[in-house]
Amino acid sequence: MSGAYGKDLERWIPRLIAVWRQARGRGDGPETRLTPQEVKEVGAGVKQLSLGLTRDRKLAGARYMDDPKLLGAYLLFYWPVSYAQAREALGELPSRPRAVLDLGSGPAPVAFAALDAGAAGVTAADRSKPALALARALATEAGEALATREWDPLKKAPLPEGKYDLVTMGHVLNELYGVGDEAVAPRAALLEQVLAQVKPGGSLLVLEPALRETSRLLLKVRDVMVDKGYAIRAPCLYRGACPALVKESDWCHAERDWPMPGVVEDIARAAGLHKESLKMSYLVLAPKDEAWSEPRPDRLFRVVSESLEGKGRQRYIGCGPEGRMGLAMQEKHRTEHNQRFFKLKRGEVISVTNTEPKGDGLALDDRSEVKTVAYPGQAVPPAPKQPPPPPEGGQGEGH
Repeated sequence: MSGAYGKDLERWIPRLIAVWRQARGRGDGPETRLTPQEVKEVGAGVKQLSLGLTRDRKLAGARYMDDPKLLGAYLLFYWPVSYAQAREALGELPSRPRAVLDLGSGPAPVAFAALDAGAAGVTAADRSKPALALARALATEAGEALATREWDPLKKAPLPEGKYDLVTMGHVLNELYGVGDEAVAPRAALLEQVLAQVKPGGSLLVLEPALRETSRLLLKVRDVMVDKGYAIRAPCLYRGACPALVKESDWCHAERDWPMPGVVEDIARAAGLHKESLKMSYLVLAPKDEAWSEPRPDRLFRVVSESLEGKGRQRYIGCGPEGRMGLAMQEKHRTEHNQRFFKLKRGEVISVTNTEPKGDGLALDDRSEVKTVAYPGQAVPPAPKQPPPPPEGGQGEGH
């Protein structure tokens, strides 16, 4: 999936810049890049956002999108990032959604990602009037139809009415109800409320930062939802309590290559940040009473680490229906049937054969086969349908 949406994202850059300049009352400058002074100004805002959202967390839950400087910084830097994250995650849905509700939308990067991915109608809901105003301005600039609604979960506001094929929550859950374990129960309760408005066969997509603290809290919410009987569509292949929570040092996040726009690169440099890769934690949940996908007959693992290459061997952490464990193979065992193992990406789903238990996981050798079942950003194909049994009493010799 990585990069398949690059042209779509590229088309948004002049729109974002135009709307930002209109909002601040200054319309001069190149269409697709910022002037050096603009880069400096936006970079300062991004630096403040990064500190408050990913380091000291003092902005988590604050009304920072009502601040014109911070909203503008978000629009030009975090909007393209969130759009790309959403396009990556949307690729893992089992079907293309038509009716979409984007909760905690801000200026609607996830909403527009859904529209570009084929949604027929999207409603963006947020508590920030300035952010929704920018979303409407972007819709006008792009010639897109976007409905907007005010919604503040901290005031226990009712959700927008209706049933949806997809509800999205992009970087909103981690800012609700605190920043520690006390937030797990109310966040899970909110997800239950939201899932009640998802149509059968639909999904709830939750995108979160890839920080250890926010990712682990999302996994704890995941476990509460699984205990309540909800199925996880992605990225989880394991149906029990998340094994990444066993060790305090572990967490689970995705990391993808992405077509970083030049304006994002300029701002990142000014803010002293790195966005060469796209990092996020995410969950795709099914509505109540919908079963997990049918297990496949092959032995599957999702790669949940970067390459842990050692001397003469390749190693990853994999997580599959049997749990989370190390997968390792020595270079001397490379064959045409397993050579994919030496080029795996985080998030890739693979099938493996002929393994041996070793240490904290499995060892592969020259008898092993390694096949890619789904690349990062793709849905895992359903289990192949088994042929029907032969009819009883079929004619044979002597009948």
